[in-house]
Amino acid sequence: MNPEKPIQPFVVKLTGINNAMLRSAPKFYEVAKRIIEITDGCVIVAHNSSFDYRILRTEFTRLGYDFVKETLCTVELSKKLIPGQLSYSLGKLVRALGIPVTDRHRASGDAMATVKLFKMLLAKDSKKEIITELIKKEIKSGLTPKLLDIVESLPTKTGIYYIHNERGGLIYIGKSKNIKKRVNQHFTGTSGKSKKIQREVFAVTYEVTGSELIALLKESEEIKINKPIYNRSQRKSIFQWALYAEKDKKGYLNLKLLKADGRKKEITSFTSIQEGKNALFKITEKYNLCQKFTGLYETQNGCFQYKIKECNGACLGNETPDDYNFRVNKFMTEMKFENDNMVIIDRGRSIEERCAVLIESGIYKGYCFYDLNYQINNVDILKNIIIPMQNNRDTRTIIQGYLKRNKVMKIIKF
Repeated sequence: MNPEKPIQPFVVKLTGINNAMLRSAPKFYEVAKRIIEITDGCVIVAHNSSFDYRILRTEFTRLGYDFVKETLCTVELSKKLIPGQLSYSLGKLVRALGIPVTDRHRASGDAMATVKLFKMLLAKDSKKEIITELIKKEIKSGLTPKLLDIVESLPTKTGIYYIHNERGGLIYIGKSKNIKKRVNQHFTGTSGKSKKIQREVFAVTYEVTGSELIALLKESEEIKINKPIYNRSQRKSIFQWALYAEKDKKGYLNLKLLKADGRKKEITSFTSIQEGKNALFKITEKYNLCQKFTGLYETQNGCFQYKIKECNGACLGNETPDDYNFRVNKFMTEMKFENDNMVIIDRGRSIEERCAVLIESGIYKGYCFYDLNYQINNVDILKNIIIPMQNNRDTRTIIQGYLKRNKVMKIIKF
């Protein structure tokens, strides 16, 4: 834009923009109407938004127009959602996160970098504080959309959708390969839950993921964090008990249900000791294991299952450790990932984008979206852009089941 006055030397040095380049550029009053049109009903998102917003306000005031908008600052959001960075300037922050940026200090280059940063921040905001706060502001302005209007505004893409009530609170979180179709089913359903949602819904927000795997993982994580009233499954978030394998003095692998210990490598986890025992009974039966060695039957002699011929007698030494451990290892192999260290690559939210799921030492670390391969091949950048997620029984089940049922683009093992 032509500022109608000479550019200061330090600005020329910083941006590379000089006076000659702006002679044919439009003046502010020539584009003011267009700015009002494209920002109508929008929130202005900027890196250090107070600076950009102040400039817009000043220029409009000179024209006698009161330009008032809601703003979001990606500097403030970054400090909250990506703590510990050496610098929060746009250039250094996007470099640390591996976000590609071209035409630095130009409107288009900086704006596109901010868009990609903001998308990452929205994904990292697992508590949905950003969206919820915006909906609360919509309520104050008296916006009350009808169900049909809500459905029409939704995409037909794969992702997560969030149903909010009049207070902005989350009442339901779901995932679908077709967000519009699934939400429409909620709004036309006749079940008790559907009718309650129809009565209470005020707004529906969504996040396109591209990958169904990411949608499944985000749904599971965010249900546990936000605990929406109409999500019954996957709400249990604290897995206090875990199953471990320990070798006894005779060389037999014993499966033990113990209090979860982050320092030890667990096979799977449970929300209560009873849930763990119920699962252990099924595991013992399926793999023909000994109830004495799985802690389900305390005895100095043979277990009860041996008496009814459902145990091969490992508890009495009638079965060798190698034979018994073969079945225990078969169970453990089926419970773990094929490779303990891997990155699962799948489609992203756009043609040029990809998503990545990180598994390290058998533990699910989180996921990210990326544009360039060096973001995935550079460990430091990968750790910066990964959105940390809980590793629990549900996430392992989701990933294992997805890999069995679906083809992903690529798996990188390391």
